[in-house]
Parts: sequence; structure tokens; C-alpha cells
Amino acid sequence: MDRSEKTVLTNMCMIYDDDGNVLVQDRRDSDWGGITFPGGHVEKGESFTDAVIREVYEETGLTIETPQICGIKQWPEDDGSRYIVLFYKTSHFAGELKSSEEGEVYWTKLSRLKDLPLARGMELMLRVFLEDEVGEYYIYEEDGEWKHVLK
Repeated sequence: MDRSEKTVLTNMCMIYDDDGNVLVQDRRDSDWGGITFPGGHVEKGESFTDAVIREVYEETGLTIETPQICGIKQWPEDDGSRYIVLFYKTSHFAGELKSSEEGEVYWTKLSRLKDLPLARGMELMLRVFLEDEVGEYYIYEEDGEWKHVLK
């Protein structure tokens, strides 16, 4: 029995400071726009950690250190593949903040984040980033209806 499946691997990173701020990105994407955290695709042969460090640098100009995996989001795609987003967080960063073609990046208070125009699903993703008892955001289809579950 073949247990392999085609998978798309991506990442997202919550970067925070000691003053209650988080770094957000206002994505310029017609399919998935709004406020989110920086991140992107894992390249073939690249480690997950190297990928999140690279993606954060490309999208923000910051070099992060010691990103800690804190959760996962996954869902099935129409072609039968699985889309996986590995969630990381870190407070260790250096460099000069700069936006990219992906979107504008800026610091905001974590307490204010839910008042911003979040990207679709970001409110549930925040629970994975912030609540230790929640480690997975799983989306699946049942009887023609999409279900969103936190585990």
C-alpha cells in the first residue's frame, strides 16, 4: 500500500518583541490578501528551518534566529495533494525592516491584531500561534461543506 502523497510545504513566522508587538504583512494577493505573518514555500531539498529564515528575510529584510515550530495548518487541494503550512515563532531578529513585492510589513500591537483586516483564516491561525493547547488547524471537506477544526 502506497502511503505517499503529493504535498506542498510552506511556512509562516510570527516575529515578536518584548513590548507586545508583532510583525505583520499586508499581503498583495488577489487570492489570499490581508494581514498575516511573513512566510512562503519550502524549496526542494531545503530544510524547514532554513526555508522560514530565507522567506522571512526575503519578505521583511530581517534575519531571524532560533525559530521554534509551534503548530501546523493543512488542507486538501483540488488535485488531491495536501497543502501544509508549518508555523514558527521567534523573538530573535536583526536587520532593517523593508517591505517586498509580497506586501507591506510593519509592527503592530498583538492586542490590536484582531481589529485589522486579517487574511482569510488568520483569526483561527492566531490561536495556533498563541495558545499552547492548540497545535493544528485542519481544513477538510465533508458532505460538500468545508470544515475548519482546531486540534
